[in-house]
Amino acid sequence: MSSTIDLGGVVVATALAFKPDSSAPAGLAVDYDKFGEHVDFLMSNGCRGVGPNGSLGEYSSLTDEERRQVIKVAVDAVAGRGIVIAGSHGVGWHQAQQWARYAQADGADAVLLLPPIIYHCNDDEVVEHYRRVAEVGLPIMAYNNPFDTKVDLTPQLVSRLAEIPEVIAVKEFSGDVRRVFEIKELCDIDVIAGADDVLFELMVDGAVGWFAGFPNVFPAESVELYELMRQGRVEEAKQLYRGLVPIFRWDSRVEFVQAIKLAMDICGNSYGGVTRPPRGPLTPAHEAQVRADTEYALRALAARAAQ
Repeated sequence: MSSTIDLGGVVVATALAFKPDSSAPAGLAVDYDKFGEHVDFLMSNGCRGVGPNGSLGEYSSLTDEERRQVIKVAVDAVAGRGIVIAGSHGVGWHQAQQWARYAQADGADAVLLLPPIIYHCNDDEVVEHYRRVAEVGLPIMAYNNPFDTKVDLTPQLVSRLAEIPEVIAVKEFSGDVRRVFEIKELCDIDVIAGADDVLFELMVDGAVGWFAGFPNVFPAESVELYELMRQGRVEEAKQLYRGLVPIFRWDSRVEFVQAIKLAMDICGNSYGGVTRPPRGPLTPAHEAQVRADTEYALRALAARAAQ
């Protein structure tokens, strides 16, 4: 299988629907029908693809059987219209490698891969982790999320990972927009905007794609924003971005899953619903702010459409 893949466009880190079921973990079963409908909704609105089994997809709260079925449903729902980049995160490379093998068997086009989760590993251990998963043969998008993993994929470390042929991109979630230039100075690898509230800045600096959270809520508008930036129509993009960035900031907060699911329900185009433990409901203050930020975005979009 080729280790190259076109990552231009909006790939959505998909939220996952649950439904009440007393026999399921925490009394909540994965609602595969609603999830499939949501993936179809995203693809029908111009997204490049989907990323199931990421943090937004609550992968760490799923059973092994659920986690694998989510990939199968995503592949079926995309139906050849785009790409599926499945999360294959694991505590060690032996676990992450097995998830990559499942993703390959179940039809995913690539994997999104954190460094080892839980363990604060050194650079050599990080490189070994990615080398071992690369043995599966799928393209790999490295994921730099130092907040969750406590491991920072610095530009220097990314340049070492880029020597692995299967590692073709890095999802940059550090919030440091200066890194695009430094990474590109050190190696030839695609930099993907990984935090919604720095999308504008990262694309100005040369990010080629967007692995995104809030396009679960605003897929068509997000695709338009991406295309405006790609075409260099910065002032038009800035006008659209200003209306969305207050709600986009929730993508970089602890409660991002709950916030995105609530915004999905407010907009009503797709089902968000509840989260599984350890995630609980938003506090009243946070819920009020998410509602206010979502309504702000909707008013901004309506005003723009009326111009």
